[in-house]
Amino acid sequence: MTNITYSDFEKIEIRVGKIIGTEEFPEARKPAYKLWIDFGEFGIKKSSAGLTKLYIRQNLVGKLILAVTNLPPRQVANFMSEVLVLGVVMDDGEVALIHPDRDVLLGQRIL
Repeated sequence: MTNITYSDFEKIEIRVGKIIGTEEFPEARKPAYKLWIDFGEFGIKKSSAGLTKLYIRQNLVGKLILAVTNLPPRQVANFMSEVLVLGVVMDDGEVALIHPDRDVLLGQRIL
């Protein structure tokens, strides 16, 4: 593992968002959903997320999540992913979402 400085960490913007829409994403190389996430004053952003094994697509709507919001957009098949949704990669390779344990203001930055 490579150590970074605190000033390196401060460059990463991790913000709270709420999933407001989902779609199947059959064009993705690995099973994934298309997500639309509301970040409050920072607007609605799109993301592709490999959550199909642990989450039912429709049940994701309304969930609070954490995402890196200052990475450059990335083309995933025919979809432009604008943020990186954060999760824990489990032993079997599946991803469990990271989320706040209470309601917080959308767009708030994690420090």
